[in-house]
Parts: sequence; structure tokens; C-alpha cells
Amino acid sequence: MAVAAWLALPSAASAHAYLVKTVPAASVVLNAPPSTIQLTYDEAVEPRLAIISVTDADGRQETTGAVRRSAGNPDTLVVPLRAHLPEGWYLIYWRAISVDGHPVQGAFTYAVGPNPGPAPQFQVPNISATATTPGVLITRWAMFVSVMAAIGLFVMRLVTARPLVRRVHESSLHALTVAFVVSAVLGLIAIPVYLDFATANDSLRSVFDLSALVPLYRVTAFGRAVVELEITFALFCAAAGIALWVDRPERPRRSIAELFAASGALLAAAAVLVVPGAAGHAAQTAPRGLTLMFDWLHMVSGSVWLGGLIGLLVLWFASSRRRIETLSDCVPRFSNVALASVTVLAATGVGEAFDHMPAVNALWETGYGQAILVKAGLLGVAALIASGNLLRSRPRLIAARRQPELGAPAARLLRGLVSGEVVVVVALVFAATVLSSLAPPPPAFALENSAIAKVGPGRVAQTVKHAGYVLQVLVSPNKAAAPDSFALRITRGGQPVRGANVTLLFNHLEMQMPQQEYQLTETGPGVYSRAAPALVMVGRWGLTFQIAPRQGPPFTALIVDQANG
Repeated sequence: MAVAAWLALPSAASAHAYLVKTVPAASVVLNAPPSTIQLTYDEAVEPRLAIISVTDADGRQETTGAVRRSAGNPDTLVVPLRAHLPEGWYLIYWRAISVDGHPVQGAFTYAVGPNPGPAPQFQVPNISATATTPGVLITRWAMFVSVMAAIGLFVMRLVTARPLVRRVHESSLHALTVAFVVSAVLGLIAIPVYLDFATANDSLRSVFDLSALVPLYRVTAFGRAVVELEITFALFCAAAGIALWVDRPERPRRSIAELFAASGALLAAAAVLVVPGAAGHAAQTAPRGLTLMFDWLHMVSGSVWLGGLIGLLVLWFASSRRRIETLSDCVPRFSNVALASVTVLAATGVGEAFDHMPAVNALWETGYGQAILVKAGLLGVAALIASGNLLRSRPRLIAARRQPELGAPAARLLRGLVSGEVVVVVALVFAATVLSSLAPPPPAFALENSAIAKVGPGRVAQTVKHAGYVLQVLVSPNKAAAPDSFALRITRGGQPVRGANVTLLFNHLEMQMPQQEYQLTETGPGVYSRAAPALVMVGRWGLTFQIAPRQGPPFTALIVDQANG
């Protein structure tokens, strides 16, 4: 009930921290040096994981203290500067960790005057530590594999393979229980190891600097979610241990205690698989309830499939004396479960792709879309191998009950196919790990398909014809985090179009950010302009001009602009 109520709440957090204001402003010339640098974001970011660097033209650091949160505004970070800075230009480089764990960074300049001279060519830092750093990816992958395998092995032991004890003489489920315990222990270790690597990556510290990292584990929403995953998984492990302890598979009917223990453990497993989606992209994508349900079903079906495959291999090696009888009993039941799991996995994967892909071309033009294609390809390979088990191994093992000579070849074929299937499914989990570590393309990405021109980098002076008008787009200097000048000259039949209402909308096409809107003022016959620091990040921007002439219907013109730092 608590989870249902929580999921019903609207999601207020954005996917990435967005710089909305700087003091001093970008590229401004100040008559006196400032005492602090203040950066305001659209959400609160953790100062202990943020970087604000201020350097002069020679690369000397001018800050005198640590980054702190402003007392008057929790969304503002402040860093003190050395007193009496000399005249000249200074570079501010910033890096922050968003609520979903993704680092964002940017840079801009300002000058201390009154005669700072020409702006030098600064060497802008670029920290490559991202959510796809190899150490972070590998530990995240190990966490998902171990947690999913533990849950799948538990379902295999408690549900799918349970009738084996009554149907095959001298059979045992002990090996499955041991495999579950091993996976559970690995999961309990892998989760905090991943949290350590992710926190070290965010704070730019060594993974062995535990005295500095442990206090940072819960300072972000993402870190708190990983801690909650560890707690939830530990509770599942305890519930599963109790369920296996009271379970008596030799009895045809479960006791009340067995039913309660099994139900509690399965509900705990379901709760564990809610946490990753609630801490990731699913919780940031509307409609939130539907995307979270897709993500949860995706995790459930993948866990049952992966854990069941590992369980079959465990049974294959552990039941050498009664191998054929054991496999003949378990494989048909697991084949039905696996078929349902693959179907749900594919269906929910398609549903998630529809939710996160704003346009079809995003599948091959963005890293997120390319990861989806790789994941879909691996799922196809795994499904092809699984069909071999369904159509070849399963019928032969069933027939081996009447024709024993078919059993050994069928068991060997099963081992080879299942081993290959496990490898592909583990690779599939890695592709999903990469996918969940990348930011999905924002809805504004779809705007690119309706652009009438693509401009930049550098100063823009582009003339296009649209809706019977001649439009000249002017952007100078077209730099991110700088006060740029935006102008639009409108003519029709060689005459300037005067008195129009022109609004300019800004949408970042590569990252989820709030839309900005500015009203342009007519500064000359048919020329509408405005100066604004609207290009706050490097990358592709959609500049949408909404034009309402005095005579004639209103129209829009979209320009894709590449802004560099």
C-alpha cells in the first residue's frame, strides 16, 4: 500500500541539473572583483559532489574555500574567491551531480575591469568521469546479475523445481538452495561495491577512500536509492531464507506457514525489483505509473529467465545419478515459464522504447537508442537459442521417459544450449546496464525532424525561405554559457515585415531541460532581436521562432543550432 501511494505521487525532480543563473553573469566585465561565485540550478544539487573552479589566464586557482550551499536559496551553490583579484579574464568551470546520478558540467568566462583587455583562449577542463565509466558499469552489471540471479533461483527452487522431490526418487533441491545462497551473498556484496564506485566517480575520489566516501553515500537521491536497494534485498534474503527453511517439498500441499512464508518472500522479491526503476529513468518519464510498471515487469521476467537458466545448469551438474529423470521433469515446466518470461520481456522492452524514444531516428542517432538496438539484437539471439531448447531438447527429454536411449544426447544438447543462453542473457543484462546508465533523448529531440535549417557552430547568419517569407537568422557569438545576441530579419516580396509578434523558444535536443521563452523586440525595420544567455550548455539546440505577422496567419520556424563552449 505504501509503494502504491508513493507511485501515485507526481514526480517533481528533473532528469538533469540545469544551470539557470550565474553571479557574475557570463562574459560580463565587472568594475570591481566579486567576493564569491554563485551558481543557481533548477534543483538542489549536493555541494560535496560539486566542483566550481575559477582560474585566471595562467591557470592559477582563485578560489579560497569549499563549495557550499547558499543560506538563502538551497538551489544556489557558492564558492569564495581570493580578495582583490587583478584586472583580467577568468574562467569558471562547474560540475554537478543530478538527482538521477548523471554528472553535468559547463564553463563560462567573466572579466574584472575596467580594462581587462581581450579575452584569452582558455583551456576548458573536461572531466571524463561519467555514469558509463568502465568501473561503474562493471560493478553496476555485477549488481544486477547477482540480484536478478538470486531472485530467479529462488523462484526456480520454490516454484518451478519444487515438484521434483515427489516425482523423481532420490532427487534433491539442495544444490538450488546453495546456488541461491551464493547469489544472494554476491548480491549483498555487489550493491555496496557499486555504490562505492559510483560515489567515487561522482566525487572524483579513490574507491578505497572509504572515510571520505561513506558519508557521501546518501547525500543524493540516487545514492539513497542504492542504499534502499541494499536494505530491501537484505530483507528479501531473510524472507527467502525463512521460506526455504519451512518449505517441505515432499508434501503435496503446502502448510499455512509455508504459504505465508512463500508469499512474503515473493512479495519482497517484487519490492526489490521496483527500486531500480523508481531510482532511474522510469520514474522521470510520463506517464510515470505506466513506465514504472513496464520497468518492473521487465525486471521480473528477466530475473525469472536468468535465474531459471542458471538453475537448470545447477541441476544438470548436481544430479549425475538421476540426471535424465530430473531434467525430464523440470525442463518442460521451465520451458513454459521461460516462454512467458521472454514474451513479457520483449513486450515490455518495446513499451519502454516507445516511452523513451521521441522519434524513430533516435534509435540510431543517439547512444541511448543504439543501446536499445544492441539489447534487442541480443534478446533475439537468446530467443533463438531458447527456441532450440523448446523445439529440440524439451521433446527429446520428454520422449526419454519411454525411450531411455534418447536421454543422454538430449541432456548434452540441453547443457550446450542453456550454457550459451546464459552467456547471451548475461550480455543482455550488460546492455541493459549501459542503457540505464545513459540519459534518454529528451522529447525535444523530435523537433530536429521538422527543422528548416541546421546552423553552427560559430556565428550564424543563415537565410531560409519558409511559409512565403524570407527569414535571416542571426546568432552571435553562438557560444554556450555566454550572453548571445539572437535576431531574426523577416521580409516578404523584398519588403521588411514590420509589427510582427515574434517569440523565440529554446529547447536542448540532447538533454532534458526546461524550455526557455523570450520575446523578441523589433529593433529595426523587420528585424527582431534579443540578447540572452539562453544557450546554457554545449550541444544541439532547437530555436523555434513563433511569428505572428500583422497580416496573414501565424507560423513557426525551427532552426537547429550547434552551440560550442
